[in-house]
Amino acid sequence: MLRQKNRWRLSLATTVTALMAGIAIAGPENVEFPENYASTFVRYTTVDKPDRDPPIVRFMYINADALATAQPNEPLPQGTIVVMEDHEAELTDNGEPLRDANGRFIPTDEITNVFVQQKEQGWGEEYSEEKRNGEWEYAWFQPDGTRQDRSMDSCFECHQQVADQDFTFTAWPFITRIKGE
Repeated sequence: MLRQKNRWRLSLATTVTALMAGIAIAGPENVEFPENYASTFVRYTTVDKPDRDPPIVRFMYINADALATAQPNEPLPQGTIVVMEDHEAELTDNGEPLRDANGRFIPTDEITNVFVQQKEQGWGEEYSEEKRNGEWEYAWFQPDGTRQDRSMDSCFECHQQVADQDFTFTAWPFITRIKGE
């Protein structure tokens, strides 16, 4: 926990220094693992992913402050954090996903990956227009909060598909649905 706080402080200090110096910042190191997100964020949807091997279930979370101030059909506010938590689906003996009474996959309790998408003022300004996703950054973490040292290029490429939804697949439609059109 102390290591995580120190890493956060160092990242914050680096970001503040860069912004004060007028240096554009970009990269997954800007995004910190949101401690206690499962108990402090709003879990707003669950997504079954049968195309993964093995099949997975994704729990989607958004921070409460962003949810409170977000407006339908408007860009999400600065400070929005969306968390995508992966679980393997429970499988039958022949490898098919077990389903609940509503036909949804039944997730295991084990978290396999945590992906974080965060939006902050000025983030990503140094990216080329072809890559940039507004002011969003992406990071990949192990369940314990340890950062995965992997390229986030596939996140940028995939999220380009939903540029008209402020680069989010599920948060934008959720906010529009709950807050009206």
